[in-house]
Amino acid sequence: MSVRTLPLLFLNLGGEMLYILDQRLRAQNIPGDKARKVLNDIISTMFNRKFMEELFKPQELYSKKALRTVYDRLAHASIMRLNQASMDKLYDLMTMAFKYQVLLCPRPKDVLLVTFNHLDAIKGFIRDSPTILHQVDETFQQLTEIYGGLSAGEFQLIRQTLLIFFQDLHIRVSIFLKDKVQNSNGRFVLPVSGPLPWGTKVPGLIRTFNNKGEEVRKVEFKHGGSYVAAPKEGSFELYGDRVLKLGTNMYSVNRPVETHMSGASENLAAQTQESIAPNPLAKEELNLLARLIGGMEIKKPSGPEPGFRLNLFTTDEEEETSRRTKSWLGSWGSLRSWTSQGGAPARAMTCLP
Repeated sequence: MSVRTLPLLFLNLGGEMLYILDQRLRAQNIPGDKARKVLNDIISTMFNRKFMEELFKPQELYSKKALRTVYDRLAHASIMRLNQASMDKLYDLMTMAFKYQVLLCPRPKDVLLVTFNHLDAIKGFIRDSPTILHQVDETFQQLTEIYGGLSAGEFQLIRQTLLIFFQDLHIRVSIFLKDKVQNSNGRFVLPVSGPLPWGTKVPGLIRTFNNKGEEVRKVEFKHGGSYVAAPKEGSFELYGDRVLKLGTNMYSVNRPVETHMSGASENLAAQTQESIAPNPLAKEELNLLARLIGGMEIKKPSGPEPGFRLNLFTTDEEEETSRRTKSWLGSWGSLRSWTSQGGAPARAMTCLP
């Protein structure tokens, strides 16, 4: 497990959160000044210098529950409020989007380009706020200093750490389903064709060398795919062409996004509810989390400006269905925990609807 993974995980998930909130603010016709205030407040909190100092310290990844707590706090750093169901949906969309991006990275180092794509888009949200822009640029410099010199092996370890974090999440997202990049069980469809990683050649040729390093034979074979060589490497500078499109805003085209839990994720949620074994690292994690959240300077709304509620569901029926599903999973987990302790025979579970 890499101790350099947390900043990349946090910044990319935060970028996806801002994409979603921006889309919903526009969809609900929130006045422009209020929408800008929400995004500015969240971004300012997210890139607070003290907060970034804590984030960039070498450390293990937090649990999903602990990380979710950080985003709960971050999403409510302004006058906007989300209810539990909308926050659940927001976090599901964030995690599945970044999981897809990590899976599709042509090479492990490209996760840094994905991060830069998110930062570039974030700067677009705050182009009229030079102070916050400076905060984001400082974070960019930190990323360059810390990750710029890492080896391919170290980036592979970071990518593997991210994939381990995401491995049990199989939440179906309507955009991915419609684009046919996700199956009905929530697992992604990985392409076997397309652009190649920078520095690699199109497959289809086997070259044989002798013990002197001289090429003695060439054999061509049919690879069965449609590969394209990368035209150039993406820029790792503050400004430049990233080439890679992963991490850009997929909500720029206004379309509704729904999430549904697959069977595997439902089982995971139930297991989470029933888990009563103490985590030996829980105290340490809570201390780290307290320091991290302590670095957030949540600005209380000044003046009489009222807050407002943002809804991530397109209809009340969709929200109610999500709420009832979560409630049912919680009851299911509690019942399983109770029966496992001898509270009732296992067949009693068949009484559930």
